[in-house]
Amino acid sequence: MDPSLFIELTFQSVAFLLIVGFIGGLVSGFIGSGGAFVLTPGMMSLGVPGVVAVASNICHKFPKALVGAIKRHKFGQVDVKLGLYMASTAALGMWWGSGIQKSIKATWGEAGSNLYVSVAFVVVLTIVGLIVLRDAIALHRAGETRGEERVGRLARWVQTVEIPGTMVTFHVAKTRVSFLFILPLGFATGLLASTIAVGGFVGVPGMMYVLGAPGLVASATELVIAFVMGLGGTINFAMSGYVDIRLAMLILLASLFGIQLGAIGTTYVRPYMIKVVMAAIMLIVSVSRAIVIPVYLTQLGYMAVGDGTIGVLKIVSFVFMVAALGIGALIIIGAMVRGHREASAT
Repeated sequence: MDPSLFIELTFQSVAFLLIVGFIGGLVSGFIGSGGAFVLTPGMMSLGVPGVVAVASNICHKFPKALVGAIKRHKFGQVDVKLGLYMASTAALGMWWGSGIQKSIKATWGEAGSNLYVSVAFVVVLTIVGLIVLRDAIALHRAGETRGEERVGRLARWVQTVEIPGTMVTFHVAKTRVSFLFILPLGFATGLLASTIAVGGFVGVPGMMYVLGAPGLVASATELVIAFVMGLGGTINFAMSGYVDIRLAMLILLASLFGIQLGAIGTTYVRPYMIKVVMAAIMLIVSVSRAIVIPVYLTQLGYMAVGDGTIGVLKIVSFVFMVAALGIGALIIIGAMVRGHREASAT
């Protein structure tokens, strides 16, 4: 274990981690993702090395995901069967991806790991965020009401492909598909989770757009997958000394409160609002990570940015990170209040 990988915790950093953890839990319970696209960049903005941020995030994920899955299972939103099918190969993807992460750290050091994580965030968050935002706008314009999501063209085609001996029916997700389509999605989810601690960006959209699961069910079922991946990933990263248990426990402590509130909020909002929250936070965090890429390139010797500029870039990145936290929390709480009023009025 390398002590230089672990930051000194001050009152300010602890307070920030608790706030990040709460909002990460709120987002996690609301959209089903583990909230790592908030938590990992949040830790990195405090100076936590990318590989440690990913590993510590994964460590806190599996107990939180278990709490969220149980909570949303009570609302009838979790398809346990689908979650276990996805998790069967997600665990393999997690172990494969963690090997890549550790190899990059060993070859290019902390700056290389930070650059790898940040670039992955920018690419994944931008692509998925824009897709989800487009879908949310279309869903809203179509006047969709709660629970009346239309199955996309790709998912309809997947459901028509009959492969003897491989067809599986998922009653909660209301879909019947070949498990040959499910297993690659699970592997990709685990691979991405071990890279940036965010598997829900593949898992949730994959279940929605490829398998045809409703948004609420996909977001809830991803928590089952996150539990399995988090447990296996924690063991793998901990064996290499990359898990900072202090960070993991701080964000877990706060996120357990947030995830309860977020899960309750899903019962009051229309499906498109879940996608709006996901897209908004993804795109803002993407900007936050993109801003500091020149910093890591300079540390690796590929760019020449002055110390003053580096300081400004770090501050601006942090501001965008805070903005993502605040906007995400406001959208969720606002949607919950409006949804509760509408439900009470009927």
